[in-house]
Amino acid sequence: MTRAEKIASVEGLKEKFDNSTFFYITDASTLTVEEINNFRRMCHAKGVEMKVVKNTLAIKALETFPEAKNYAPLFEALKGPTAILFTETANVPAHLIKEFRGKDGEYPILKAAYIESSIYMGDDQVAVLAALKSKEDLIGEVIGLLQSPVKNVLGSLQSGGNTIMGLLKALEERGE
Repeated sequence: MTRAEKIASVEGLKEKFDNSTFFYITDASTLTVEEINNFRRMCHAKGVEMKVVKNTLAIKALETFPEAKNYAPLFEALKGPTAILFTETANVPAHLIKEFRGKDGEYPILKAAYIESSIYMGDDQVAVLAALKSKEDLIGEVIGLLQSPVKNVLGSLQSGGNTIMGLLKALEERGE
């Protein structure tokens, strides 16, 4: 790889890291070419971009960001064969990894995940990451919680109105 190619690669990675608040660092080195292609197809279908990267170039790209981004702890995960999964939904790559592994699979291995400045290290974090709720799920839950009291009040008013009308009719009939 020439110096110009390395610079272009670092710039491309910087742009990816800058535009992504969620990414996973994985090792899929023991998978066959066919398995890798299948995993890439799964990723593509779910809107996840998989990039195989050189660790030194990824580190150079991450070093250009301010310390507030908290990328430094990720450097220890950037050893050995590395593929980075870029996504717009935090839990999708974890679901993909679990689904691809099936019951007996071990690969791809999760080395680390970066979720909005939080870092999850190690393959044992896949279940935790898969359990994270997406932004859309959380918004839906909040809206449901906000609607619940209003629905209860409206339901009570409607049923109470029927009861009051029934009482008024009964009193009217009794009065005649």
